[in-house]
Amino acid sequence: MNRTQKIMLYRIFLSVVLFIIVVILPISGRARFFAFLIPYLVVGWDVICKTVKHARELDIFDENSLMFIATIGAFALNECAEAVMVVLLYQIGELFQDCASDFSRKSISSLMDIRPDYANLKLENGATRKVLPNEVGIGDIIVVKPGEKVPLDGIVKKGFSSVDTSSMTGESAPRTLEPGDEIVSGCVNMTGVLEVRVQKTFGESTVVKVLDLIENSKNKKAKSENFIKKFAKIYTPCVVVAAFLLAVFPSLFFGQDFEIWLERALIFLVISCPCALVISIPMSLFGGIGGASRVGILVKGGNYLETLARAKTVIFDKTGTLTSGKFSVIDVSSNVMSGPELIEIAALVESHIHHPIANSIKSEYAKPIDESRVKDVRQISGLGAKATVDGNRVCVGNAKFMRDMGVEFDPVDSVGTVVYLTLNGKYIGNIVISDKIKEGARSTVCKLKSWGVDRVVMLTGDRKIIGENVAKQLDIDGCYCELLPNEKVEKLEQFLKNRRLGQSVVFVGDGVNDAPVLSLADVGVAMGAIGSDAAMEAADIVLMDDDIKKIPLAIKISKKTMNIVKQNIIFSLGVKFVILFLGSLGITNMWLAIFADVGVSMIAILNALRSLKVKSK
Repeated sequence: MNRTQKIMLYRIFLSVVLFIIVVILPISGRARFFAFLIPYLVVGWDVICKTVKHARELDIFDENSLMFIATIGAFALNECAEAVMVVLLYQIGELFQDCASDFSRKSISSLMDIRPDYANLKLENGATRKVLPNEVGIGDIIVVKPGEKVPLDGIVKKGFSSVDTSSMTGESAPRTLEPGDEIVSGCVNMTGVLEVRVQKTFGESTVVKVLDLIENSKNKKAKSENFIKKFAKIYTPCVVVAAFLLAVFPSLFFGQDFEIWLERALIFLVISCPCALVISIPMSLFGGIGGASRVGILVKGGNYLETLARAKTVIFDKTGTLTSGKFSVIDVSSNVMSGPELIEIAALVESHIHHPIANSIKSEYAKPIDESRVKDVRQISGLGAKATVDGNRVCVGNAKFMRDMGVEFDPVDSVGTVVYLTLNGKYIGNIVISDKIKEGARSTVCKLKSWGVDRVVMLTGDRKIIGENVAKQLDIDGCYCELLPNEKVEKLEQFLKNRRLGQSVVFVGDGVNDAPVLSLADVGVAMGAIGSDAAMEAADIVLMDDDIKKIPLAIKISKKTMNIVKQNIIFSLGVKFVILFLGSLGITNMWLAIFADVGVSMIAILNALRSLKVKSK
């Protein structure tokens, strides 16, 4: 319990003790009235303050004003014990709600533990000094020991270790890091000592951005919560008018006892307080956010969770989203030597070149390069490279490079990038390099359709032949290729314009060029591990481990959460209307009405807590 909750618990306890004492004491009349007023004020003074404050702001129709009117009326009828019980049980229910809300926040607030307290800054003399993370600059070297949190983003300079990334990505298996690997803040070093060269300041680090997302998610209101406010503005005056008519109408027109019908009207007012709705809806939404965060899905607000549940069109970017975003060799062809030999020659030529295609060839070779075998390396912009390897002239490049040199070769029609090779002026083979489709991309598309998505579309800036090939492999319904960022926005606007009322459009992307589309979509989903900072800022939901299979899971979580919200709305209103009807007929009394209202609230809260439970599969 926090301090505020403890104070409320003390107030409730004190009020109960005073209430019992007053009931036992043999007093009556005005003395009894003022005696009951003491426990009433102890536990209910904040209800009175809120009523007065809202009245000054001309916002008088809420549960506090209903509670105040009902209890003042009870005192007027000399039902002092019932007046105290009304506000006492109401505050018990509020305390229960606060504690339950804190419980639902634990799944999110536990992520606050990822905030590092210090960094081990390596000094010039080789020693280390503990400093605050925000005192470390870009380019500084920090030392991360086993069991410590990684304080800043950077590149591993020295050391080998396993790192627990579960708090950041939801990934249960530890990652093995070695020199040259990227490391993000918020993870926990498990085994060896790592030296890390810092690449981002603390304010720009992954851990701070994650914490910002978590904090901001609390402050965003969903439409269901707005529904409560709109509902209260209509519901509360209707209830007050109905209670007034219930008190006045029978006595004026049928000569009934005014006090009997006034008591029924007051009971009617107490029953009408929409506590369960006010409590359960935001709890359900926040519970859904907490459950999603446990599996590495960060939702910036309950409104996005609600909108995601209505997704009927899901639009994907290609590179880095449906595909890995990294070039790799997918085919090697040669009539004069083996595939590994062709890769070896190409890797030697590309040894001093850092183009993505060159890097993919060197990665495929996966051996140390003997630079003594290579001489006269020359890169030709837009065409390729040439060098002398073991005394032979080797050229590596595209089809235009081959034609410019007058080499006879066999053009390859492929969806990937084709690299041709010549040895001493003669064509010897080709290497096809392409961006691989992510594991689980096809199953993701199938699951989306099984979860109610009508259409899955891909928008990409890649060539038509590449985009259509990926779309065909993944069974995507529509594919739009060779789009510039502004053209992606125009295409998305068409989907938004054509969507039906109550349906939403989701866009999933990762690059800087996706940021405008992520902002425009009803729900923007960004890849958090390899995605750009701009994409993460613009997105409404962030997948911390880039696992595309979590998109259907996010929709599943959103639908489950909204089902719980609907269940609570129907249950709360259904029970309330039944008891209101019984109260108006005098079948129930005020005590039973309050117990019923608190009971409904508790059941709704327990139901809301189910949104915290998330199965990752």
